[in-house]
Amino acid sequence: MRDYDEVTAFLGEWGPFQRLIFFLLSASIIPNGFNGLSAVFLTATPEHHCRVPDSANLSSAWRNHSLPLRLQDGREVPHSCRRYKLATLTNLSALGLVPGRDVNLTELEQEGCLDGWEFSQDVYQSTIVTEWNLVCEDDWKAPLTISLFFVGVLVGSFISGQLSDRFGRKNVLFVTMGMQTGFSFLQVFSTNYEMFTVLFIIVGMGQISNYVAAFVLGTEILGKSVRIIFSTLGVCIFYSFGYMLLPLFAYFIRDWRMLLLALTVPGVLCLMFWWFIPESPRWLISQRRFNEAETILRKAAKINGIAITSAIFDPTELQDLSSQNQPSHSVLDLLRTQNIRMVTIMSIILWMTISVGYFGLSLDTPNLHGDIYLNCFLSAVVEVPAYTVSWVLLQYVPRRYSMATALFLGGSVLLFLQLVPPDLSYVTTILVMVGKFGITAAFSMVYVYTAELYPTVVRNMGMGVSSTASRLGSILSPYFVYLGAYDRFLPYILMGSLTILTAILTLFLPESFRTPLPDTIDQMLRVKGIKYRQSPSHTGVLKDEEESPTILKSTAF
Repeated sequence: MRDYDEVTAFLGEWGPFQRLIFFLLSASIIPNGFNGLSAVFLTATPEHHCRVPDSANLSSAWRNHSLPLRLQDGREVPHSCRRYKLATLTNLSALGLVPGRDVNLTELEQEGCLDGWEFSQDVYQSTIVTEWNLVCEDDWKAPLTISLFFVGVLVGSFISGQLSDRFGRKNVLFVTMGMQTGFSFLQVFSTNYEMFTVLFIIVGMGQISNYVAAFVLGTEILGKSVRIIFSTLGVCIFYSFGYMLLPLFAYFIRDWRMLLLALTVPGVLCLMFWWFIPESPRWLISQRRFNEAETILRKAAKINGIAITSAIFDPTELQDLSSQNQPSHSVLDLLRTQNIRMVTIMSIILWMTISVGYFGLSLDTPNLHGDIYLNCFLSAVVEVPAYTVSWVLLQYVPRRYSMATALFLGGSVLLFLQLVPPDLSYVTTILVMVGKFGITAAFSMVYVYTAELYPTVVRNMGMGVSSTASRLGSILSPYFVYLGAYDRFLPYILMGSLTILTAILTLFLPESFRTPLPDTIDQMLRVKGIKYRQSPSHTGVLKDEEESPTILKSTAF
């Protein structure tokens, strides 16, 4: 019996139909590039200080000295969350005393910002922070907003696969695309912080579901050779294009509501792809809807200029894997043997660390010296060569060395940041971008590497557990950035140290480059540095305790 790829081989690999699907599905990823990372501008905290009401009876001298000073980055700046007690200043001003000469300011009693805050509008006209005063005692709410968005991404990643398996790839793609766009639009009309955050969680659910559905749809429609380019370059680079649009929109639109409104426009445009993107013929066949699958393939052949005079396939000829009795597997199988247990644990650490580094550096661009919009744009641009280099490395270089090199590069430059003199701020920015390059390249490669390590019977579950670890890392990443409020280099030290430790850990993973994909748990490649007990085998089947000479030879890189 012929499989699906054999049946549809007459369509070719790269005809007009495949090019159309490649471009449209990749373009549908563009809104994903700015939806989550829009928080860089939506939740930005401008410079601020306590408001001194105009009605306060203070002389100009006392008004100018109403804020205590604090040390920040080696220089004294006005305190953001404290002011001298207004009643005391009023009395001293009425007595005609001069601050600093007649009165020692450090001995004056202080109070919180009882009359609110004044926010600088040099960079932002408004953000949700200035709208709802998410500073000082409430400054934890801004990073929480971003973390909750990624909680939505986590929930969406759990349900998106089941939804697309049940209702179809195309339906889920456009419903979740509409969810992502529609709830982003509703955020524009948020009346309080809680409403904005709840809607942001739903946007996160739609974002990942849309991404997964587009990814699966592309891999199922496109041929083998194009499939690899689509999953590594097409999806990733168009994601970067969306990321690049974010600072361009934000530069010209400084009000958070108008910015959010503008960011919904690309999503609305992508909804029009409904009339050009078909359902997955593979999925239709799995649902035994053969006539619909054949209609789509005939339209594809017509677009490619291929004439068909007979039936494309006979349903009885197809390999219907779903009808075969396959042994059932559960997530516990990821811990069943010592080897797969170590692969699972190491994969979880690897994915979580890379996710913390990627999103931590992406969200940290406001804290870099220089123009925030330029820094954000550079952070997006650097992803394009990172994805391109990672694709080349996947073709020609062993996986472990590619991953470890990228992670070492990213981690080492982040640790080096604290040694850069303060007057060389541009060097700091360059090093951060080099770190982002390394971690982004590793992020691109880890998908392929992990899929190659797990056997077919549990590959989806292994990828699911690893992806969940990645979501947990993204949830934690805003708080790594938040630590920068206490020490400017602390986020970089933590992310750099974790990245280098993970790079070392990667060297102990098996090497899967140019080796056949394992189908069963017994066929998995061995983790380095673990001693396996030798036991005689009379069945010829590789057991957990045995070493395979073939496997050892293939992993001796």
